[in-house]
Amino acid sequence: MAAAELGIITSKDEHYNGKMTLLVVLSCMVAAMGGIIYGYDIGISGGVTSMEPFLKKFFPEVHTRMKEDTKTSNYCKFDSQLLTAFTSSLYIAGLVASFFASSVTRTFGRKPSILVAGASFLAGSALCGAATNVYMLISGRILLGVGVGFANQSVPLYLSEMALPRHRGAFNIGFQLCVAIGVLSANLINFGAEKITGGWGWRISLSLAAVPASILTLGALLLPETPNSLIQRSNDHQKAESMLQRTRGCEDVQAELNDLIKASENSKTIKHPFKKLMQRKYRPQLVMAIAMPFFTQVTGINVISFYAPVLFRTLGLSESMSLLSAVMSAGMVGTCATFVSMLMVDKLGRRTLFAIGGIQMFVSQVIVGSIMAAELGDIGGISKGYAYLLIIFVSVYVAGFAWSWGPLGWLIPSEIFPLEIRSAGQSVTVAVNFVSTFGIAQSFLSMLCHFKSGIFFFFGGWVMVMTGFVYLLLPETANIPIEKMDRVWREHWFWNRFVR
Repeated sequence: MAAAELGIITSKDEHYNGKMTLLVVLSCMVAAMGGIIYGYDIGISGGVTSMEPFLKKFFPEVHTRMKEDTKTSNYCKFDSQLLTAFTSSLYIAGLVASFFASSVTRTFGRKPSILVAGASFLAGSALCGAATNVYMLISGRILLGVGVGFANQSVPLYLSEMALPRHRGAFNIGFQLCVAIGVLSANLINFGAEKITGGWGWRISLSLAAVPASILTLGALLLPETPNSLIQRSNDHQKAESMLQRTRGCEDVQAELNDLIKASENSKTIKHPFKKLMQRKYRPQLVMAIAMPFFTQVTGINVISFYAPVLFRTLGLSESMSLLSAVMSAGMVGTCATFVSMLMVDKLGRRTLFAIGGIQMFVSQVIVGSIMAAELGDIGGISKGYAYLLIIFVSVYVAGFAWSWGPLGWLIPSEIFPLEIRSAGQSVTVAVNFVSTFGIAQSFLSMLCHFKSGIFFFFGGWVMVMTGFVYLLLPETANIPIEKMDRVWREHWFWNRFVR
């Protein structure tokens, strides 16, 4: 791969030498496979829960309501706490694992955490694919959750630390692009597996999670550790300098090395990073670490990602058509839009993409909710014309999320923390993400039953709040070196009172 020289100039004229190296590109591609395992699970769980053989074997009550009950509301046929436990058990496991992952990532490095993620996900996919009862199924989901917890903790940090400041946004969004590719792959596999005669196609869907997990596990053995982590965990500055020279593709890396050494010295004075995180001067970062993952979930995206096929079944579409619609809306559209975000995030900036995506999501949610309120009753279906119109606006919504809150919800927290509390800060982000995801996953089918079409107005209201939050309180972080990020808070109209 040809490498073009890249000079990074910050607002204070500090010069970081470097170019786009093949080592960084390949390393980040392997690490970003952690996003594929996460996305694959999101896409696969929603698909298999709409497959009749899967429901009949593990959730017969839901299957009976869907096939034979003509009195239960369209919005309530999938309302089952056991069914939602299948989906959400992963996120409880991921929540617990994320705190262990924080210590592993800080003490042993980013690479071992990525290795644990791949191995755990590999074991979980095998158990789910071989499940003969719901207990095996949920046990497998718990192992998958451990893998996702470690991956979400370590991969965004790895990507942000390996990339040059000028391209940090694009590299970090590689994680979300892989999430989108994972969702698309899962939806395509579900669509094909549903057609297998004999009713065992769901086993194929669940078992194939082992493919990206194997790639991540084997690839993690070959990954280099980030220079930031090498300096943080040892006093061997020469080794860190050598790695920095390899990743930047040039000999003169002294300016960046000096910043890393200074950050590392501060880091080694911190014995209790979670306690340090609570100090007033880190209030802006802590607020963002909590707000970003929470807001990402209350966009309602996991309603689409988890339950797109279920939602389309609610509209009266066939099993096959529901899975195909999920491929188009949650899969292909999301992947393409995430790629657009990857290209534009360092040019347009984070705040611009947040604004565009927020407006787009709000408008599409209002339209979807209005059509469902007017056309879909408790009993019966909806005309094909309106069903297809809904699919179009669901796709518009997915695109808005995929180039705004989807990738940026992971990017912002991974780039704003100083080194001494970076692992702890990322752990808070992952934990809040899992708690929020669990809450949405566990409650959505019940909320759909009670709110009906109002569920889209509920999430649309949150999108308005989120967009205002970003406009008022999030400074622009594009092109700022990761170890110099503290300046954006000192110069912000609101946060400067906390950090000056």
